[in-house]
Amino acid sequence: MTKRAATGSLLGLALGDALGFPTEFNDVPSILAKCGPWREMELPERAFVSDDTQMTLALGRGLRAAMERGVLAPKRLERPVREEFVDWYQSPENNRAPGRTCLVACDLLKTEGRLWQEASQIQSKGCGANMRVAPIGLAPGLSDEQRAGAAQLQSALTHGHPTALAASDLTAHAVRLLAQGAEPTGLVGLLRSYACENRSRYHHTWLGDLWTRSQDPTPEHFIARGWDECLEILERLQGAVRAGSAETDPCLATGAGWVAEEALATGLLCFLLFVDEPVTALRRAACSSGDSDSIACLTGAFAGAYLGAGAWPRAWADRIEYRGELLALGALWDA
Repeated sequence: MTKRAATGSLLGLALGDALGFPTEFNDVPSILAKCGPWREMELPERAFVSDDTQMTLALGRGLRAAMERGVLAPKRLERPVREEFVDWYQSPENNRAPGRTCLVACDLLKTEGRLWQEASQIQSKGCGANMRVAPIGLAPGLSDEQRAGAAQLQSALTHGHPTALAASDLTAHAVRLLAQGAEPTGLVGLLRSYACENRSRYHHTWLGDLWTRSQDPTPEHFIARGWDECLEILERLQGAVRAGSAETDPCLATGAGWVAEEALATGLLCFLLFVDEPVTALRRAACSSGDSDSIACLTGAFAGAYLGAGAWPRAWADRIEYRGELLALGALWDA
């Protein structure tokens, strides 16, 4: 029996999102008052997701379309993903409290003929870029260069800050490693090595002249700023995993997750605290004082990639919103 990593990751992402959506913007005491003990948190009867899952599906559809047309390359990816993001932006379903950066950028992206670099919000490193990047880590047959370039490009369509690019790249890489069976105990070390190797690598073919819209003297200087912030948070994450305090709000250790590098670290922390208890990991992520849906959505993506589709209770998976589409994308990439 294969583990079906893509299906597990996409389902986990949506389940985390649906569990964390009602607790976003609440502090831990309020969440406990509303939901009872965090280890017993239940998925809402109507398991609605936020824009996190909606945009993951938009990216997934765009990526699928691009890969059906041939070898994955910047222009081939940009067109369908851009179309999917604009469709999401204009959809009546886009009523789940999306982030401002995505709204502003997508509004600009809908202008025919406008360069995507002109729409990119170069000052924003919100977590909206990496909460949706899992499909890039799950799609089979990509080279390291394609995966990194695609992860950064999909981020840059909306969030152009170098830390958003680096965190998206790292998130996709983490999902990929876990899907391939990397040992969670060594994961933070692998991610730190990857960040060091890529610290001054600017993907010109994928990003074009994006860097010139910042105040940086060179493209290398621009991208290194992002990797350095990610390296800093990975160091904090390593300390938090060692401390292993499962009962405290994870945001106190690695940040509230409103920005990309913190969402990555806190999502990973919840996964790494409960590697063999994926549902507990989601509950810990959802019972947090920060951006609970995005943190839990990333926790679910990591846990599902590592453990596969069997990680999630059937009663939960059966009632998640967009279930059909999540399963169809997962089945495509698991095949």
